[in-house]
Amino acid sequence: MRAHTVVPSPVGPLTVVADDGVLVRLYLDPPGPEGDLGPCDEAALGRVAGQLDEYFRGEREVFDVPVRLAGSAFERAVWEQLARIPYGETRSYGQVARAVGEPGGAQAVGLACGRNPVAVVVPCHRVVGADGTLVGFGGGLPRKRHLLDLEQRDTRLF
Repeated sequence: MRAHTVVPSPVGPLTVVADDGVLVRLYLDPPGPEGDLGPCDEAALGRVAGQLDEYFRGEREVFDVPVRLAGSAFERAVWEQLARIPYGETRSYGQVARAVGEPGGAQAVGLACGRNPVAVVVPCHRVVGADGTLVGFGGGLPRKRHLLDLEQRDTRLF
């Protein structure tokens, strides 16, 4: 059964959607009317909501909620690589392309990042231009900057 909830965050309300308790979608912007959200069920999505809250407080670096990613084999390979980028670090689109065996596929990696159904949980915001500049993020570059700044801050010292 599909269910959703809205989680407040410093980058705006996040709509999270689960199918039988497995995260399938995280919307950075309000979903359009065509989205199949299912009924609002905060209890069913409490674990992911709690982990998102911990992440935004600087208390969580890795998500461990079950996720089901629907996409092509290439997209899934890219998303798997994104999940391997350590908290607080970045990789270029070219580096991700090489890691998935497509050394000339930086643009294809960018497209796959743009199709990431669970941004933040699968950290596409950690992918930057070859020269380190912020480019391409479905949630907008201010959100990408906020997420990267959050991860650069060492809150463990306080």
